[in-house]
Amino acid sequence: MRISLKQLNVFTVIAQEKTMTKAAERLYITKPAVSLSLSELEKNLGYKVFDRVNNRLVLNSEGRQLLPLADELLERAEVIEHQFAADSQLSGSLNIGASDTIGNHIAPTLLSQFKTKYSCDIQQLFISNTAQIVNRLLEFQLDIGLIEGKAHHPKLHTMEWKHDDMYIVCSPNHPLTQQKNITLKDLEHSIWLLREEGSGSREYFLNHIAANLNDWHESLQLHTTEAIINCCSENMGLACISQLAAKNAINDGRLVKLPYEKSLIRQYWLLLHKEKYQTPLLKQFLSYCEES
Repeated sequence: MRISLKQLNVFTVIAQEKTMTKAAERLYITKPAVSLSLSELEKNLGYKVFDRVNNRLVLNSEGRQLLPLADELLERAEVIEHQFAADSQLSGSLNIGASDTIGNHIAPTLLSQFKTKYSCDIQQLFISNTAQIVNRLLEFQLDIGLIEGKAHHPKLHTMEWKHDDMYIVCSPNHPLTQQKNITLKDLEHSIWLLREEGSGSREYFLNHIAANLNDWHESLQLHTTEAIINCCSENMGLACISQLAAKNAINDGRLVKLPYEKSLIRQYWLLLHKEKYQTPLLKQFLSYCEES
């Protein structure tokens, strides 16, 4: 069987990009070269690894079996290459996914300190909602995910990480700012600014606040926490956001933290694909996250 690393690399990129055109652009080679490499791989395997659906390439059962194996071989090859090209065993690169609050308020310091300590390369920090992080982990586009919402998928290993305080905030002009204590009853018939579907912040609000209200309304659905802060400061609704994201706006007087009767604690999580090969660098980063 004459399967090459080049063929496996082309295969994994096609699996992630879904079309040969996008795969060719990412690999900086021609589309015919991508097609030839895939054809050679499938010929060597004796199986097709993609189904062709409306001009898109979708992994079939054989392709899904091959993807984690191909990813591991490519990762191991990179480790070997760097092992003999540098003195440090912690070489190579990491592709990290982080949901919004972590990506903007925790990851910058975490990654800076890790890079300084181990002199390594963080190739990508992808910041998006929890659902997008999960999808990229499942497609082996990311090595590790740092998320705010609980992920439920049998192929992912989920580990508890840090905790975060969630604040209910509003504009200084909101009527609730006149009350010394806020109860669930005070939040009945309230209007809220929420993140999009798939966001950990939205999931937390729905599970811990909305689930206990008889009547509430969604004012706007927004795709960034900064947009929620700006709209909230304009008195367009209440918001439930991380204290990390809210503190500057509170200090500036743009938002007010409501004295809610209950403590709102949110769990952060570390995610790894169960079939993802863990390089020495990835293992070290995981240990560093757990210790931080």
